[in-house]
Amino acid sequence: MNRITVERVKDEAKNVRTLFFRWDQKISAGQFVMVWLPGLGEIPMSLSYIGSLKGITVKAYGKTSQAMIELQPGNEFFIRGPYGNGFQVESGRKLLIGGGSGIASLLPIADSETDAIISAKTRDEIIFADRFPDSRLFLATDDGSAGFHGFPHDLLDRMDLSVYRKIYVCGPEQMLYRVMLKLKDRQVDAEFSLERTMKCGIGICDSCSVGGLQVCKQGPVFSIEQLRDNPEFGIYRTTYSGKRISLNMK
Repeated sequence: MNRITVERVKDEAKNVRTLFFRWDQKISAGQFVMVWLPGLGEIPMSLSYIGSLKGITVKAYGKTSQAMIELQPGNEFFIRGPYGNGFQVESGRKLLIGGGSGIASLLPIADSETDAIISAKTRDEIIFADRFPDSRLFLATDDGSAGFHGFPHDLLDRMDLSVYRKIYVCGPEQMLYRVMLKLKDRQVDAEFSLERTMKCGIGICDSCSVGGLQVCKQGPVFSIEQLRDNPEFGIYRTTYSGKRISLNMK
């Protein structure tokens, strides 16, 4: 377990904040860490910055994440990891598709040849749009308050995907599933980063299992070939207690 000191913070949107810190640890884009706040709990987080100055972008949705975004420079938290496989980053023109805070884990891939679809429910929830030039940025909002009125998988119908050497996707599983359906019959190379309930982070508890794949150990990044015929991807998720819940996608 590593003790981490917050060096600075940056507000990205309402209830979304990036915590910057120093940690002498090599991390690949897409890998995750288990973040622990004593007395509150432990949550999996991908890193939005993986250089000498590292960063975690947190959206408040529970007691631990709420406490995370309230941390100030000089406060401490704990990390174990990194875990998982990360993205297989290819050179050439790439497309990132990030839903909500999912764009955070894709940021380390971005370079001068990268286009991005960033989606959110409303304009106020869009983050990291300033990281891409206008000519390479496509926005999509559920309510139409910014960019395309609709979801990323619908926006893909208007784009020439043959120009991309690889497509990387991260966000809510419903979005990943819809994007996978759009891409599965096309000649495109794509990877998806899954978000599932994680407890141990090292393949022991099996809480993150999706159709026989352990997201923490065999993922969180999977190829489109691995997900195309997975019997649970896009269908069920598990709660922290292990209860299976339908995602109502089929």
